[in-house]
Amino acid sequence: MRTNYELRYAAHPEDARSYDTQRLRRDFLIEKIFAADEVNMVYSMYDRMVVGGAMPVKETLQLEAIDPLKQPVFLRNRELGIFNVGGKGKVKTGGVVFELDYKEALYLGAGDREVYFESEDADKPAKFYFNSAIAHRNYPDKKVTKEDAVVAEMGSLETSNHRNINKMIVNQVLPTCQLQMGMTELAPGSVWNTMPAHVHSRRMEAYFYFEVLDDQAVCHFMGEVDETRHIWMKGDQAVLSPEWSIHSAAATSNYSFIWGMAGENLDYGDQDFSKIVELK
Repeated sequence: MRTNYELRYAAHPEDARSYDTQRLRRDFLIEKIFAADEVNMVYSMYDRMVVGGAMPVKETLQLEAIDPLKQPVFLRNRELGIFNVGGKGKVKTGGVVFELDYKEALYLGAGDREVYFESEDADKPAKFYFNSAIAHRNYPDKKVTKEDAVVAEMGSLETSNHRNINKMIVNQVLPTCQLQMGMTELAPGSVWNTMPAHVHSRRMEAYFYFEVLDDQAVCHFMGEVDETRHIWMKGDQAVLSPEWSIHSAAATSNYSFIWGMAGENLDYGDQDFSKIVELK
């Protein structure tokens, strides 16, 4: 197996205004999440969020403690949220085995134990997408399915944004220190997410787009309300969203995405909205 990681530093919004396409993609887009028998991750300076993925095919993969953590074990002072977006797989930690099917999630609390990823079928490997945030205490591990989620149906076909927001690793479902994660599924015929646009200055966010057809693409919008930018993305890619940035997207077909947040609070509704006609 291989573990790959990179650091991403925080940007001031006034500096980001001058970024060209290449710089935007370098600083905010995470192009490589999954590769056979690799663990790939980005250590972000936005609330010290770690965003990554593990794709076990022929091997069992270990979630290794990368150097920026300065810890012997990845979970020593971190919590972890995992979503399986591939074939059936298993997550093993502390002598316990959690089986995860497609679109099922797992929360792991902080503690001195290793984490391992396995696929049930090498021909249909599991793809474990994960977010990790700093944790001040341990909360119990818990598997979460869509049946456990707090579901919010929003938007409409008329406005091209009919979607179900599945709040899965959130404080209404289980206790966490600061990590909040969920999965939004757009209905056929809808392409817009997260409208009206907003920011939440006390939390950063990461978006992971999947169920995007190979010949289709997602246009992710970011930046300040009056100084927006965009990043074109493929499926199975993620993007970092600073606390000062809007985070919305439209695609050339319907899709799903996983959102993850970390920061000052656990209040999903703590959002500063802007009217669509105010965007520039």
